[in-house]
Amino acid sequence: MEEKLFNDVKLFNEEDTFLDGKLFGEKIFENISRVIVGKEQVARLLLTALLADGHVLLEDVPGTGKTKLAKTLAKSINAAFSRIQFTPDLLPSDVTGLNVYDRQKNEFVLRKGPVFTNILLADEINRATPRTQAGLLECMEERQVTIDGESYIPGTPFFVIATQNPVETTGTFPLPEAQLDRFMMRLSMGLPGREEELAILDKYMEKEPLDELTGVLSLEELAAARAAAGRVFVHKCVREYLVDVVEATRQGEQIIAGTSPRGSLALMRCAKAYAYLDGRDFVTPDDIKAVAVPVLAHRIVMGYGTGTGDAAEKMLERILANTPVPTEEFKR
Repeated sequence: MEEKLFNDVKLFNEEDTFLDGKLFGEKIFENISRVIVGKEQVARLLLTALLADGHVLLEDVPGTGKTKLAKTLAKSINAAFSRIQFTPDLLPSDVTGLNVYDRQKNEFVLRKGPVFTNILLADEINRATPRTQAGLLECMEERQVTIDGESYIPGTPFFVIATQNPVETTGTFPLPEAQLDRFMMRLSMGLPGREEELAILDKYMEKEPLDELTGVLSLEELAAARAAAGRVFVHKCVREYLVDVVEATRQGEQIIAGTSPRGSLALMRCAKAYAYLDGRDFVTPDDIKAVAVPVLAHRIVMGYGTGTGDAAEKMLERILANTPVPTEEFKR
């Protein structure tokens, strides 16, 4: 009997919005390319996390376009955008907001903080104190803000892009594992190549492309795309492969702590969104491989003496290379 592992699911209904996820992604990527040169895979992974309802940590040196990419994404989907420059003297109330007494009204009035937005850029998040960093935890995980005992919704959708400089450590407070785990992905922009840098100079010779950028999608259309991505099918064999990869991150003498079930769920949601952007309504093992490193590497705690800071990434690459991949079997 013929056994189809990766495509034995009915297509979405014809009336569903954004049935073609590839077309949805191309509209965003084309708009982003008007401002950002190259970085197609970074942009795709960023949009993958957005569709999967997660947050992204961008680690890179200053000047690589992290802020520009966040602003471009916000403009492309007609979303509200806020930016917070994290500093050691920043208070949690500077992030979430606070109640201020209004003498004219004779009552306290909520002054909303920057988290009341759709896309939030938390710039140099590791420069703030742990107390202020924790101010984002509830917003990121629970999608709510509690101020003086009252809960508020920061925004729908609510997407955090945090940045930090992995090289400079003076005056910084490293993010604890508990907060790192709140980020669905950790990405790096990377420096451009020679041809890309020449293209950047040409693009920005006479004008700022971001100023002329217009939106191509609404928040309602983004919500419909998220719903469609959530319905992407994951076969049992693919789920078993996903679990095999995750379990492998919990084994080994060099590993202090492996990936938690939160990481497993994040990996599955990202794989579904990644497949959706490829125009498919089912997940393959290649989708798992494509998102495994950015989703899982920052959730693994390696022991001392394991080498450079990318030890977790290298270990995951070995795991992906050695874990048996399920394949389709057809009877001749």
